[in-house]
Amino acid sequence: MKTLMICLIFFLSSQLFAQKNKSQTIQIQTSAQCGDCKNRIENALNYTKGISYAELNMETKKVEIKFNPKKTDYDKIKAILNKIGYDADNQKADQQAVLALPKCCQPGGH
Repeated sequence: MKTLMICLIFFLSSQLFAQKNKSQTIQIQTSAQCGDCKNRIENALNYTKGISYAELNMETKKVEIKFNPKKTDYDKIKAILNKIGYDADNQKADQQAVLALPKCCQPGGH
C-alpha cells in the first residue's frame, strides 16, 4: 500500500511538472535579407518574455520560435517582427520601422 501511494504521488507530480513546461514551436516567414537582419530578429525575439528560443534560417528566411503560450502568442510574435521592420507571414512590416533599418536590410537592399 505504501509503495502504491509513493508511485501515485510520483506520477501526479511528474504530470504537474510536464504541464508547467509545455511550449509550442512555430515558424514564421520573414523578409530578412542578411546576417544583420538575422541578428536583429534573433535578438528581439530571444529577449522577449515567453520566448525561449528563436533562430532564423537564412536560406528559407523562416524564423523558428519556441514559446510559452501562457506568456505570448503567434500574433504578438508577428507584431514584434513588424515593429522592428520585417514582414511576418502575411502581415506587412511597419513602414517607419523598415525605413529605420540599414539600407542593406531594406527591401531591394541586396
